[in-house]
Amino acid sequence: MDRAYVLHTYPYKETSLILQVWTEKHGRMGLVAKGARRPRSPQRAVLVPFQALTIDWFGRSELRTLKTAEPTSPATPLLGQTLLSAFYLNELLLKLTTRDDPHEGLFEAYDNAITGLRGLSRFAKTGVRDDFSGEPAGKVVSDTSFAIEPILRRFELRLLQELGYALELTQEAGSQAPIVAEREYLYVVERGAVPAPREGETPANAVRLSGLTLLALDRGHLEDAATVAQAKSLMRLLINHSLNGQELATRAMVRDLQRLEDTSASLTSDPNENR
Repeated sequence: MDRAYVLHTYPYKETSLILQVWTEKHGRMGLVAKGARRPRSPQRAVLVPFQALTIDWFGRSELRTLKTAEPTSPATPLLGQTLLSAFYLNELLLKLTTRDDPHEGLFEAYDNAITGLRGLSRFAKTGVRDDFSGEPAGKVVSDTSFAIEPILRRFELRLLQELGYALELTQEAGSQAPIVAEREYLYVVERGAVPAPREGETPANAVRLSGLTLLALDRGHLEDAATVAQAKSLMRLLINHSLNGQELATRAMVRDLQRLEDTSASLTSDPNENR
């Protein structure tokens, strides 16, 4: 038995599914769920992404056979940006982890991230606030898209750490001098943070950011817009390096949606423009 989430499903034969699951004690696994696509199958409703499960299986091959799958808690539907963000987390796990490589700490980070996104989705729909953000109690979250950022950054940071990337956020590379919140730094891939020159272009393998952002990311507390934007740029640089040229479908989807929104806004901004 193991705690698990379904990351992705594929139809298999006439009535079955092939699952990619993320488990607490066994890492990412491939499973066959026999008969799961039948209309009356009890597994049909629970073998879906973002539903926390307890599963059991049998077999020793690369593709085992699912025996049981039971939900461990009710799953509030994810909507809008929280849904896209959750699919982004799944895609990172599918592309950056290897099968049968357990990461219990990363499972906990994923579980916390999905719980946080679910809380944000519920807040956006009902106005009922959960303690989902990891921020100090009583802080009002009015912008869902802004509140998503700390959840994603904390997960990305833990993912990179679990994959073996030693991110040093509190000391300069080489000198080991402590990071100063008021100073500007370049964070260089596979090297770390170095004092930024006052002038000159930022190299392609680095981002310019403040010491405050590095320290805030280390603590997991991202509160102001500038820090959030810089932390996103840093994590995107490091995630892209880890992907080694692989394209993320979720990012492409977000870009396409943004283009549609921009096009719609331009068409409706001046009703007399095209007459």
